[in-house]
Amino acid sequence: MISYLYIALGSALGGVARYFVGGVVQRAAGGLFPWGTLLVNLTGSFLLGLFSRYAVDSAAVSPEFRVFLTIGLCGGYTTFSTFSYEAVRMLEDGQVGRSVGYMALSVALAAGAMVLGLAAGRELVLLRRG
Repeated sequence: MISYLYIALGSALGGVARYFVGGVVQRAAGGLFPWGTLLVNLTGSFLLGLFSRYAVDSAAVSPEFRVFLTIGLCGGYTTFSTFSYEAVRMLEDGQVGRSVGYMALSVALAAGAMVLGLAAGRELVLLRRG
């Protein structure tokens, strides 16, 4: 039962962080392309990779804190459903090239961010072990 509370707290914090980061970036970049959502998806992928690798490979992270970070915080922070909506809306508006570019960038860069996050988590484990 305690894991559910950790997930709920992480989800709340992740959602607030998503709203803040996405909004700040989108206002700064302008409204022609969903840069805020793209950045949230990239940083969320990186963080999920980092937290997942470090939490699995290190005894320093309890199972409860692992679900707080991964399912809760990252789950509340990442915006794949928003990404899908924005991509489809661009298609519906006849912006096929922009939509395809957005989808390709999101998927490719998020996968790259995941690789970097996993590598960073592995390095943290190695540093912690000495």
